[in-house]
Amino acid sequence: MAKVPRKLKYEEALERLDAIVAAMEAGEIGIEESITKYEEAMQLAAHCRQILDQAEQRIRKIQLDAEGQPKLTSFDGPTEEASDSADED
Repeated sequence: MAKVPRKLKYEEALERLDAIVAAMEAGEIGIEESITKYEEAMQLAAHCRQILDQAEQRIRKIQLDAEGQPKLTSFDGPTEEASDSADED
């Protein structure tokens, strides 16, 4: 089982993952190769998740509030503070 190169870009990994899924769904490969491709696909998926997690952390670090001060916010949606301040306007 080959390791996913650390420098592999997200788009490249996702493209490779899509190709593996398409080949498996089309029945183009046998059972042994399917297992090998499945292992590779799982590594690619983990690699993509890692890249997305790193991107999320970078975004959290650079977000600023209205005064230009850094502010940690969640990607889950507005906080109560944000909705309270919107009600005050």
